[in-house]
Amino acid sequence: MQKTLPAESNAIFEEASKGLSKFYSYSGFEHATVGHFVMILVGLGFIFLAIRYDYEPLLLIPMGFGILIGNIPFAEGAGLKLGIYEEGSVLNYLYFGVKYGVYPPLIFLGIGAMTDFSSLISNPKLMLLGAAAQIGIFLTFIGALVLGFAPPEAGAIGIIGGADGPTAIFLSSKLANGINMYEGKQVQNLIGPIAIAAYSYMALVPVIQPPVMRLLTNKRERVIRMKSPRMVPKIEKIMFPIIGFLLTGFISPSSIPLLGMLFFGNLLKESGFTKRLANTASNSMVDIVTILLGVTVGASTQATVFLKDTSLMIFGLGALSFVIATAGGILFAKVMNLFLVEGNKINPLVGAAGVSAVPDSARVVQNEGLKYDPSNHLLMHAMAPNVSGVIGSAVAAGILLSFLS
Repeated sequence: MQKTLPAESNAIFEEASKGLSKFYSYSGFEHATVGHFVMILVGLGFIFLAIRYDYEPLLLIPMGFGILIGNIPFAEGAGLKLGIYEEGSVLNYLYFGVKYGVYPPLIFLGIGAMTDFSSLISNPKLMLLGAAAQIGIFLTFIGALVLGFAPPEAGAIGIIGGADGPTAIFLSSKLANGINMYEGKQVQNLIGPIAIAAYSYMALVPVIQPPVMRLLTNKRERVIRMKSPRMVPKIEKIMFPIIGFLLTGFISPSSIPLLGMLFFGNLLKESGFTKRLANTASNSMVDIVTILLGVTVGASTQATVFLKDTSLMIFGLGALSFVIATAGGILFAKVMNLFLVEGNKINPLVGAAGVSAVPDSARVVQNEGLKYDPSNHLLMHAMAPNVSGVIGSAVAAGILLSFLS
């Protein structure tokens, strides 16, 4: 009996050792790489910026935590169905809305239901500033081609210049999804890097835009006072989404999924008879979709997919496109002033709001203007090119999709 005890103890020890070894092989520690920890730090950085500096917390907190979720290492070949790219996993099902461009139109529905286009309707010439800011999209497209990206990939990267996260996700899901073929080659899956770049720069609007605004304007231009917007009657507010959709739909049919939902949401708001639907679209629904979009986009940035040279190039091009878009709006406002009579001129700072980071760009314009004249409020004027930038970036996305898909 005494001789069997050591043998039994050894057997128990061996079984326990095997169990612990198997447990360790399934844990994240076994499969962790430097890349995983780098991405975890990026996710924590997003959460820190959102909470500490109030940089787009509704976007950066879900996205930052999504990055944490997507970069916990696991045994990919074990059939656990955990990763966002593994068929049958919960994250993969949620990612469907990103991969096939379902979430962005729903976001646009909510944006339309919460947007007041009165400032644009009362001063339609400011729409030109929103159009001018889209130059960042097309110049970045050319830059991406020069760096060796395929045309569909370059088009998806270029849309970062529109400063519109949902539009960037929508276009990249169509052009740079890792599924489509171009000239016999499979395009890269760039949805994650493009979305992260777009939302990162949207959050950094208060940091990126002011230096460009100061560089391209002088003190006299910064204190220009603009006429107060006129009161817009109810009938004009109702007709705007209908006429706006028909015009943009015929110009760029490929943008219908985005602009159709944007103008439909606005009609729900302005009609006066669908308040309950408008409230749902602008509150509960858009909040749910924002959570799903942020978490799944963040989770898609697995270290093995995200940490590549292409991601660095995308971030560099994205920063450049933001600067170009801001400069385009400001410079076009200065050109317009050459043809406008005194008393009807545009404060060039307002041109910076042509990028479609709503309402962040308009707030930056307001704050920058108040520094030079505490009684000169530019917010309502800046909202006009800001909301027209949303329309312009969606039209530009539709044009790129038509030519490159």
